Amino acid sequence: MPEGWEAVIGLEVHCQLSTRSKIFSGASTAYGASPNAQASAIDLGMPGVLPVLNREALRMAVMFGLSVDADIAPVCVFARKHYFYPDLPKGYQISQYELPVVANGHLDVELGEATKRIGITRAHMEEDAGKSLHEGFVGASGIDLNRAGTPLIEIVSEPDIRTPAEAVAYLKKLHQIVVYLGICDGNMQEGSFRCDANVSVRRVGTEQFGTRTETKNVNSFRYVEKAIAHEINRQVDVLEGGGSIQQETRLFDPGSGTTRAMRSKEDAHDYRYFPDPDLLPVHCDAAFIDEARASLPELPVDKRARFQEQYGLSKYDATVLTGEKPLADFYEAMVDAAGGEAKLCANWVITDLLGALNKAGLGITESPVSAPQMAGLVARITDETISGKIAKEVFEAMMAGEGDADAIIEAKGLRQITDDGAIAGIIDQVIADNPNQYAQYKGGKEKLLGFFVGQVMKATGGKANPDAVNRLLKEKLGPAG
Repeated sequence: MPEGWEAVIGLEVHCQLSTRSKIFSGASTAYGASPNAQASAIDLGMPGVLPVLNREALRMAVMFGLSVDADIAPVCVFARKHYFYPDLPKGYQISQYELPVVANGHLDVELGEATKRIGITRAHMEEDAGKSLHEGFVGASGIDLNRAGTPLIEIVSEPDIRTPAEAVAYLKKLHQIVVYLGICDGNMQEGSFRCDANVSVRRVGTEQFGTRTETKNVNSFRYVEKAIAHEINRQVDVLEGGGSIQQETRLFDPGSGTTRAMRSKEDAHDYRYFPDPDLLPVHCDAAFIDEARASLPELPVDKRARFQEQYGLSKYDATVLTGEKPLADFYEAMVDAAGGEAKLCANWVITDLLGALNKAGLGITESPVSAPQMAGLVARITDETISGKIAKEVFEAMMAGEGDADAIIEAKGLRQITDDGAIAGIIDQVIADNPNQYAQYKGGKEKLLGFFVGQVMKATGGKANPDAVNRLLKEKLGPAG
């Protein structure tokens, strides 16, 4: 942040609801269909058609509102928002304006050790527009209206955010919640979760907001951070150079990491909102809200607290494991299959499994090793069939698809040597092979104990029980000096 300046940031997040049909028609919302194969006459606003609200979309919107402690409007109203783009040929978008379904919520976002509350002004329901296609056309653009009518909630934050890092933290928390709720798949590449960033700057100590710009449709956390950082610096440069900021909509260029002007920014009155005459006001009675409340899953913050209490995990471990619901489910299934060993399971998931999946570019749902298989590996560690070091080798084989832990241990002869007599014999041989080191140890060079441990482990291919090796070596070598 340039010295002496402060940014004021508000985010508008378009979150595509995971309904099977569109918000006002029975057309499918499935992604990837042939262009214009899923656009009905209702989605296009053809004369004589009447939209009918998708009750499931309304329930999902209410679920979101309840999850952020917002007010659910007993009566909300759909309005027409007028503008024309090629991918919105009917000339208006059905949205909500003065009476949205969700208002006055908040999210508590953790920033290091601190927690900041960011207000949510409203979350209103609306239909998506179509999509313009520019690739594969020469001197023209294609129009795909499959997306027209797809249900969205637009989640509008208060201008409480001050830095790009805060914006990303808020956005990640929001993304986590809607995916946990099961109301959005959160796929940012396909546009299911995309963000418009409103940014202005002002001198530190100034109350009045500066003129804001809106950077549209940024679809990755990293790009959001970069776009906001660039916009802050650009606006400060303009103002310090004696210029003024224009209220406008901008686009982010990931290649250059910069934003560029797209069009002048309209005010709300430019859209000539008025209540949609084809849609009656929507009543959310107590029974409907209770139904939505009953379908709420355990939210991330509650799951994290439970993981700490139930499994005795650190805050860090619990935070990582509850970051994604499929990961939390995997961990719980693993602990259940292992019959406990919660901390050991957490270590293997966080350090080894997630590391290997990240290296392979896979998500937890694509893991080649299942939760029961991971539990089988942990079981062989706890019953001392294998050492922790050998377990790493077994795990690598499991990731390579060579079977479960027991099969790999037997096939590769990795069973741990725990017999004291066998280990003692190997220790005798190691001492006999290294007379100089033995003499130095007896002369007082105590740190050579580690050398002898290493030699015994090497002689056994890492299969000797480390505790037994240490114990027996100390007995054999006696005190140093």
